[in-house]
Amino acid sequence: MGLLSGIHAPGDVKNVPVEQIDELAREIRDFLVDSVSRTGGHLGPNLGVVELSIALHRVFDSPSDSIVFDTGHQSYVHKLLTGRHDFSNLKKQGGISGYPCRAESEHDIVENSHASASLSWAHGIARARKLKGEDRHTVAIIGDGALTGGMAWEALNNIAVDRELPLVIVINDNERSYAPTIGGLAEHLATLRTTRQYEQVLDWGKARLQQTPVLGNAMYQSLHGMKKGIKDVLSPQRGMFEDLGLKYVGPVDGHDEQAVEHALEKAKTYGGPCLVHVITQKGRGYAPAAEHEGDQWHGIGKFNPETGLPFEVSGRIWTDEFSDEMVRLGAQRDDIVAITAAMLIPVGLDQFAAKYPERVFDVGIAEQHAATMAAGLSFGGLHPVVAIYATFLNRAFDQLLMDCALHKQGVTFVLDRAGVTGSDGPSHNGMWDMAICSIVPGLRLAAPRDGEQVKAQLREAVEVDDAPTVIRFPKGDVAEPLTAVRQNNGLDVLHDASAPQVLVVAVGSMCAAAISVAEKLEAQGHSTLVIDPRWVIPVNEAIVEQARSVGRVVVIEDNLVTHGVGVAVSHALRSAGVDVPVHTYGIPHRFLDHASRGQVLESIGLTPDVITTDVLARIASH
Repeated sequence: MGLLSGIHAPGDVKNVPVEQIDELAREIRDFLVDSVSRTGGHLGPNLGVVELSIALHRVFDSPSDSIVFDTGHQSYVHKLLTGRHDFSNLKKQGGISGYPCRAESEHDIVENSHASASLSWAHGIARARKLKGEDRHTVAIIGDGALTGGMAWEALNNIAVDRELPLVIVINDNERSYAPTIGGLAEHLATLRTTRQYEQVLDWGKARLQQTPVLGNAMYQSLHGMKKGIKDVLSPQRGMFEDLGLKYVGPVDGHDEQAVEHALEKAKTYGGPCLVHVITQKGRGYAPAAEHEGDQWHGIGKFNPETGLPFEVSGRIWTDEFSDEMVRLGAQRDDIVAITAAMLIPVGLDQFAAKYPERVFDVGIAEQHAATMAAGLSFGGLHPVVAIYATFLNRAFDQLLMDCALHKQGVTFVLDRAGVTGSDGPSHNGMWDMAICSIVPGLRLAAPRDGEQVKAQLREAVEVDDAPTVIRFPKGDVAEPLTAVRQNNGLDVLHDASAPQVLVVAVGSMCAAAISVAEKLEAQGHSTLVIDPRWVIPVNEAIVEQARSVGRVVVIEDNLVTHGVGVAVSHALRSAGVDVPVHTYGIPHRFLDHASRGQVLESIGLTPDVITTDVLARIASH
């Protein structure tokens, strides 16, 4: 860390001699590989933005100039260049976040790790600075994958008419989000990447004409004045951005730091919104990442930096159960189709896509479009399965409500990473999905407790053709199978009692914790019945009937406690005239800091010991 050790602030980056920039870039890549190999993290995206990040901090003056990343998983180099060199606890409790974090540094602006929002943030920041008369620049770095999100284009539409706004938009074009970027925009950018003839014409003209005495330079200037026309002939697609009213610079080799620096300087002095198109390679400089076909190590666990091999072989995860069952369903029903929002591999649709490529639609980072397209597919006689992360359902709520539910379309939403996810921080915890879904008329939501239930409830969901259904499960290793002791009117009894005093309603992945709570309560002399409703929204009438014969009800869920299943159960009991106390345990009404899932659950008191202690205290007080 010879040069890197001397970088404590952006001013230090500016002081690095030009001839040492390549050495600084090598040190950064070595640091990233070594550090992330010990902790896991987003390695591939950051290896690809080393030179770009250096150039940004050499041209602009953070934090006076605001640098906004979209998404923040490409900000590791930015963290290093702003003085954060301790990556030993990356994404762990007490360590630095895997995304920009305002609590860490004044150089971090936007913490949200959801994609496609940077241009709106940057437009607002730049407009505020302009109105206040401040001479400051705003820079948004947006990946080509994030440009597939509609919000980015809404922002571009407005930015384009703000002609004098000091705003620089950097497209970090690595042809990927997680996997290769798809769609018309991707094809457009691919054309820009490969069409450089007009630049070659100008370079040839300059070399030849300037050798001609007197008239040569004038002739070259005339040729340069024809540049727009040449571009329109040789690369008409390139004109899209300029036709919008945005100055376009590029494409630029994103691993030629001086070229990137020059392009950013041009954009900075333009005097209005300017788009800089930078071509980078995800995983650059580390062969195992760069050559990985799936996602070029977008996110990786701990690994041996010398071999690129993981230290631990991953076990079977919840996503695997869904993935395998989708393939089986696809073989049995040719009306089953799948939709993903630029996350084919993370949500487990890659096997289905390999088997039935014509029945998978990757819409890019566009969950709103995915939901409404699914409604259309359903109307057309198919049964679409929309597989996304639970936290990303937030962005498609209106479409879920008005397009799927209002029109009673049979669409199944499969929400991966539901509940507490931990290390990716506040924006990635899937803690709002059941709250959102609970207010959608006609919607049915299942929370499988184990892999067998994922498969069974997915099959039940795709049989529903007159309403949206939702299946949600957490991140990580799949839970051990929990066999029901018996069934009762659609409820699975997991812990039985002949004359229960306490009824515990266990939701999804919290079933094992609920059984532990029951055992602890019974050790204190309180007979306890644990049920898994399986389908938790709407509330099964059988829960209401079971609650009539107990002294109190306990609901345990990994969802926002103020608007979750517990609240729905309480409402159902009151409506039925069942007057028993209902104690709800879930995720508190606040954002959760990054840490492991276990540490987060401990910190919010969502553990058997804490829940049992609280229930016993409530019993004692009555």
